[in-house]
Amino acid sequence: MNWVWGAQSMGSMGRLSLFLLASFWLFLASMAVAAVWLVEPARAESLAATPEGHANLTIHIERISPQGGVLRLGVYDAAHYPDDKSIPLAAADVPADAGAVTVRLTGLPPGRYAIESFQDVNANGRMDTSLLGLPLEPYGFSRDARPFLSKPGFGAVAFTLAPGENSQTLHLQNSSAVTTAGF
Repeated sequence: MNWVWGAQSMGSMGRLSLFLLASFWLFLASMAVAAVWLVEPARAESLAATPEGHANLTIHIERISPQGGVLRLGVYDAAHYPDDKSIPLAAADVPADAGAVTVRLTGLPPGRYAIESFQDVNANGRMDTSLLGLPLEPYGFSRDARPFLSKPGFGAVAFTLAPGENSQTLHLQNSSAVTTAGF
């Protein structure tokens, strides 16, 4: 006799449904883990002159929760974006002031990049998630890309960084979840 979740007998369709449901939840949990970013302190925040051929990037982050904490962001190239364990080309950890924050990174090589950011409300160094793997803290991507069951692909978040001055604006998503999560 098969005993699965109180059922005495389960046919092949029932086992298939159970397998698909378990696979879906495992996929969601793995995507939540993938949402955790390793971000190092800012590479540069000065207004110093940019070496010839390099770029400055000013990033405006809006919709920051009033709960505070640390805003963490990383700039990644196509080769490192899919790998959540990789070190970003440039990164910043700054106080999360309610409303908006501006971060300036200097001396970057021109190219195509993506920005990942999250507001670490409790400053524990990681993106907190629910039991289902859904983010509990505000997060955002360049081009305001919205994730669906996983972080957006590089094509959805990529932008071109040209020599000289550049600017990107991103709006944190999930800011209202912070107050309901008890942070």
